[in-house]
Amino acid sequence: MSASTNQIKSIIIVGGGTAGWLAANHLGRKFSTADGLPIKVTLVESPTIPNIGVGEGTVPMMRETLRYLGIDEGEFVTSCDATFKQSIKFVDWVYDPSEVEKHEYHHLFDYPTGDNPAFYWGKVHDHKCKSFAESVSIQAGVADSGLAPKLITQPQYQGITSYAYHLDATKFSELLKKNAVERFHVSHVVDDVVDVEVSVDGNISQLSTMSNGKLVADLYVDCTGFSARLIEGACKVPFVDKSDVLFVDSALAVQVPYESADSPIPCYTISSAQKAGWIWDIGLSQRRGVGYVYSSRYSTRGEAECELRKYLGVGEEVSFRHIPMKIGYRQRAWHKNCVAIGLSAGFVEPLEATGLLVFDVTSRMLAECMPSKLEVMSISAKQFNNKIANTWERVIDFIKLHYVASKRSDTAFWRDNREESSIPDSLKERLELWNHQLPNRYDFTSTLDIFNLENYLYVLYGMDFKTDLGNEPVSEAGLQMYQKHQINLESMLEQGKEALLPHRELIDKINQFGIQKV
Repeated sequence: MSASTNQIKSIIIVGGGTAGWLAANHLGRKFSTADGLPIKVTLVESPTIPNIGVGEGTVPMMRETLRYLGIDEGEFVTSCDATFKQSIKFVDWVYDPSEVEKHEYHHLFDYPTGDNPAFYWGKVHDHKCKSFAESVSIQAGVADSGLAPKLITQPQYQGITSYAYHLDATKFSELLKKNAVERFHVSHVVDDVVDVEVSVDGNISQLSTMSNGKLVADLYVDCTGFSARLIEGACKVPFVDKSDVLFVDSALAVQVPYESADSPIPCYTISSAQKAGWIWDIGLSQRRGVGYVYSSRYSTRGEAECELRKYLGVGEEVSFRHIPMKIGYRQRAWHKNCVAIGLSAGFVEPLEATGLLVFDVTSRMLAECMPSKLEVMSISAKQFNNKIANTWERVIDFIKLHYVASKRSDTAFWRDNREESSIPDSLKERLELWNHQLPNRYDFTSTLDIFNLENYLYVLYGMDFKTDLGNEPVSEAGLQMYQKHQINLESMLEQGKEALLPHRELIDKINQFGIQKV
């Protein structure tokens, strides 16, 4: 066989939605040239299968992705009903709300500033007066004041504070589709795949479609959602179930109109803890996206609907979309010549906007790890699988942390989440260590960890986690520097409040004028 015969020349993505079109954009961006694609990328999308289209929250990495893919930020905001997101505000996650006045904390997107901030905050502050988030950034004050993270005069993707987005997932898929087809020359086939043929060596040999006959490629990307038609249906790759660690496995979702056209838009996701899970509340430009993520082991669907109706203040006239979820990840995301991206590869609850985040990270990783020759595909697959499995395990640890750090004991759901048998050993070890010393950068050594030191600090100390700082002395010079930093933060916050627009006002201006590129 000649060397040229061994070249990877074509990729077929099966399934659209956000995962499929993110994969198409990353692969198209990697392999596009002025003369077209050296590796042809085709996406086959069913005209009859609807997308789940619930993931409406992102993290700041999405800002870099949009810029990398050449998408205009103003067009993105306008076409996807997008708004800015500066944090996740967690409500009633720490204490039983019937016993303790409402408890809230921010997981901010600004990195903590200052030298060893957790140490001095732990030593100096009465934490009821100043939260950890308020002691390291102006962002909590900006967000709670209803202000946007950037000025209308700032160029695209730049802000006073770091930010991500809330978006309409269905409209985002349409924007990604347009970008992939027009900018990166990805072929779009609207058709139903009726059969997936697998050869004796375990590779997918071809797809049979309803209207376009047989489709053949060197690599097939499964973006068919929970059905996992290629990776599970054809390739029989098992699923690693993690429902013994993360209990939530169901969701109710609804779109809620604003009371008026000028209703304020929160600049953060609201996550409100409930009896058997939590409710997300996301403000888009034209509506709210609200849903209850719960465990079917601890709540019936009817009970969950009652909880959500109570939160929304609505009656039986409002109906909810019910979404069952498989919690865990694929034993091998890349098997032979098939790669799973999106829900077919894995899913955990959307607590920290993990859905779109993992779809994006794995799509970029696939594009960067793609070999040029068929004979080394198995090596690329092995390395990819090791990285992806580790990524999932670390994501699961971080999500589980929110439940383990909670002190709620009002329902079996919260009590059982702290049972030793449900906590991964890796998380147990970290928490035991952090009981006696502050987390530091050397606790996070993998460059592929999605959640790192800063994320853990916000959640741990937002949830009143106790680290015994013992008799470790506070240096006079360090204390003075910390106190000076606190004064500077207060001054910066006041300046920000004067300069920044209310969130809705900025969104309205962007919808009218766009965002300058330079």
